[in-house]
Amino acid sequence: MDLGEAGDSPWGDVPSQLTSKPPTFNQEDSSIKTQDAESSQQSQSSIKSPTGRVPRGPIRRLVAQPTKLEAVDDPLGPLGPLGASTAPEADAQADEPPIPPQKEQMVIRTTMPQPAQKRAGPADPHRIDDEDFDRPAGPRAPPPVQVAHPSPARSSAQPSVSIEQAAKPSFHITVGDPHKVGDLTSSHIVYSVRTKTTSKGYKQPEFEVKRRYRDFLWLYNTMHGNNPGVVVPPPPEKQALNRFESNFVESRRAALEKMLNKIAAHPTLQHDPDLKLFLESESFNVDVKHKERREPIPGESKGVLGSFGINVGGGSKFVEQDDWFHDRRVYLDALENQLKALMKSMDTMVHQRKAMAEAAGEFSASLHALSTVELSPTLSGPLDALSDLQLTIRDVYDRQAQQDVLTFGITIDEYIRLIGSVKQAFSQRQKAFHSWHNAESELQKRKASQDKLLRQGRSQQDRLNQVGAEVADAERKVHQARLLFEDMGRLMRSELDRFEREKVEDFKSSVETFLESAVEAQKELIEKWETFLMQLDAEDDETVFYRPPVYQSHDKSTGRGDTAVDRARATIDEDSD
Repeated sequence: MDLGEAGDSPWGDVPSQLTSKPPTFNQEDSSIKTQDAESSQQSQSSIKSPTGRVPRGPIRRLVAQPTKLEAVDDPLGPLGPLGASTAPEADAQADEPPIPPQKEQMVIRTTMPQPAQKRAGPADPHRIDDEDFDRPAGPRAPPPVQVAHPSPARSSAQPSVSIEQAAKPSFHITVGDPHKVGDLTSSHIVYSVRTKTTSKGYKQPEFEVKRRYRDFLWLYNTMHGNNPGVVVPPPPEKQALNRFESNFVESRRAALEKMLNKIAAHPTLQHDPDLKLFLESESFNVDVKHKERREPIPGESKGVLGSFGINVGGGSKFVEQDDWFHDRRVYLDALENQLKALMKSMDTMVHQRKAMAEAAGEFSASLHALSTVELSPTLSGPLDALSDLQLTIRDVYDRQAQQDVLTFGITIDEYIRLIGSVKQAFSQRQKAFHSWHNAESELQKRKASQDKLLRQGRSQQDRLNQVGAEVADAERKVHQARLLFEDMGRLMRSELDRFEREKVEDFKSSVETFLESAVEAQKELIEKWETFLMQLDAEDDETVFYRPPVYQSHDKSTGRGDTAVDRARATIDEDSD
């Protein structure tokens, strides 16, 4: 086909459009013209081919649509040349699929603010920007959601009680109401043990049982066997003489109460089932007998080591290999000697206070006897008042001696007994060490027997299997004994640290109470003496001192009183007659 017959363009109507309608955009780059020229050449080459003539009709209708967009004022810039190269460009778009998403993406990029220009960090509600006023009217975008951070005010305030302490059950145990029961041969003291607890392992939060001294002793021995390596607070020692004396009963009651509260406050001992049996059982003796039938009391060769089939023997003399335990053992020996010497001095001081109280009582009796025979009321009154003052001094000395025993003396005695309990834990560790080495020596014997059978070369498969099983069992026992020894060492380290902390707290509290009681006693004595001196200074007032009342006798004729002074005067009058 000759292109000259229909004009310069094969379409015929394109030149007329170009001549009738001027181009909308007059300023175009040279690069765009070059691209238009190349696209027109490609479109002409495609029209010359016979395959490109078939879709001529629909192509004209598609080209007419972009020509209507020439008058649209698009602020984004021209989408392409709209001049003479419009038809070739439309032909190129017909061969390639249109890309409308590009136009939408460009609009989104130009209209939405850049996120990189936003200031990082949480939004300040008090900050006012000029952009807020320049922003066009319309629905505002929601503010960005910030990541939730913990409040600094809440994180700075530490909780008063930790989670472990809040979850830990609390116990408040009191031992009181000691009274004597039984006949002359089986008499003993029974105590009322009252418990208040928040533990869910008990039936009720508050209950009370009756216990005697040997029940406390059973609890100590049982818990000591159940928990090797733990320092169990011991009960006070047994006493054969004067065990029903009021002062001794009161000191023992206080020591038993302190023992139970320390056991219940221990993180390991408070979960022992024997403690629950002791505090809660109404038929304690029967329950203990049933328990001993089912589970015998763990003794020297039983307990944790005996439950694994490990022999507990003394073995050779133990030589401590750990310097830390050696130093603690030396320290405990020295501390025990010092506490015993302090306890001896404390007993001497208490005896001296009691002796001073007795001397004050005797002095008061002598003054009272003197005041009864003295005829002058100006002298008998002060003597009788001084006698009453000496009785008050006697009561103060007695009370102070008892308070010294119950405050400072009971703490000294408790830690002497606690050191004995720590030494028992050391002994248990030594037994665990010997059990470990005994298990190792037994393992070596089993291995030697196994090697002997293997060297013989005989077909004794049954014997070899038996010896192999024995070797495996011996290895298991060695492993368990070694783990028990190591665990006991770690447990004893924590127990000794706990012992040191509680020792400092208990002695500090005891010394403070001891000093406070001594100061109060001296203040009371000073007040009594000052009152007495003030009464002595008031010599003109005869009614300052107490005068014995005069009782009328049945003999109304005589009219004599019935006091010691009146009787003495009557005796003098009769003798003079």
